[in-house]
Amino acid sequence: MTTTVEITWDAASARRAERQFLAGPAGAGTPVAEVAGAMLGAHAQVLSAAELSLGMRAEGVTRADVRAALWDDRSLIKTYGPRGTVHLLPARELPLFSAALTAVPRGPSPLPPGVRLTEEQADRVVAAIGDALDGRFLTLDELSEEVVARTGPWAGDRVMPAFQDLWPRWRQVMHRAGWAGTLCFGPNRGRKATYTRPLPGNPETDPGDAPAAFVHRYLHAYGPATPRHFARWLAAPPGWATALFGELAAAGRIEEVRFEGAPAWVAAGDTDFPEGPPRGVRLLPYFDAYVIAGQPRERLFPGAARRRALGGGQAGNYPVLLVDGVVAGVWHQRRRGRRTTVTVEPLVRLTARQERQLGEQVERVGEVLEATPELVVGEVTAGPHA
Repeated sequence: MTTTVEITWDAASARRAERQFLAGPAGAGTPVAEVAGAMLGAHAQVLSAAELSLGMRAEGVTRADVRAALWDDRSLIKTYGPRGTVHLLPARELPLFSAALTAVPRGPSPLPPGVRLTEEQADRVVAAIGDALDGRFLTLDELSEEVVARTGPWAGDRVMPAFQDLWPRWRQVMHRAGWAGTLCFGPNRGRKATYTRPLPGNPETDPGDAPAAFVHRYLHAYGPATPRHFARWLAAPPGWATALFGELAAAGRIEEVRFEGAPAWVAAGDTDFPEGPPRGVRLLPYFDAYVIAGQPRERLFPGAARRRALGGGQAGNYPVLLVDGVVAGVWHQRRRGRRTTVTVEPLVRLTARQERQLGEQVERVGEVLEATPELVVGEVTAGPHA
């Protein structure tokens, strides 16, 4: 008779911290792309948040190192990742991300029929984007002109509501071009973003096996987890995720465990976990991967943290203070020239050791952002996304 492995929250969070370079930073010389890969991407809607996510996990890394990886050696790529949000991904893993993300079933468009693209139109736009960007760096306006010229005036109709404005119709599938590997961000031209076509990569995974490989990577970084956890992280249909987990379980590629008394899954054979919770204090920026993917949320955001840092059930709206692997406060940084004021609002009483660690974390924030930091312990008055 096979005995099901029992895993506690403390053991799971300790292993996640180890594999996310939060128990201890990656050593000097570790490629930034390797750190991004361990996280399954760094959320980069705000680039400084991605720089902090990576820099706080890697010894000696600053925002300049992240930007060099993006724009100079191009080992990192800025594109649309999980949930259709902008991420920094390892360039060598783009084929895996593209194959896995394009395999996720798409639900019906939330846009009204007179606004949405047909599937045929969407495919034409994605192809046009790739053609327009091949070997070029274009601003959004330049890209829009190229897409309309390659498809038709319907693509440029300003019918898509967005931020008190109307965007051209083609932009509703911009994220799908990122998933398809036909679009990524280029360096800014002045204040304007540019886009280009990613350099072709060599797929290390059979595209047909990409969803399974993606589940394996997710469970390695964030397991134990359920199909619903995976679906939420990926913004995928729960039924599809459940079926995928079932197929992998039947093939012996994932293994059922008991996580806090309930069924969950890990990659087959990946059942070694540390004892006890992760120790120490960490500062994580907006939409850090550890809090976005970490489940169950009620354990990661206990007590007052759920009310203070988990607005509407959505993680990532506030930068968070982690104490021993769980959210125990929020923080905010305000930069003025070469100085930045880091205000931290703990929700628990910190020990003297934890206060010293908090000071070290604030110093590290300054190093990553190439600024001189000042720590203020007190109420964070800035709202979400401030």
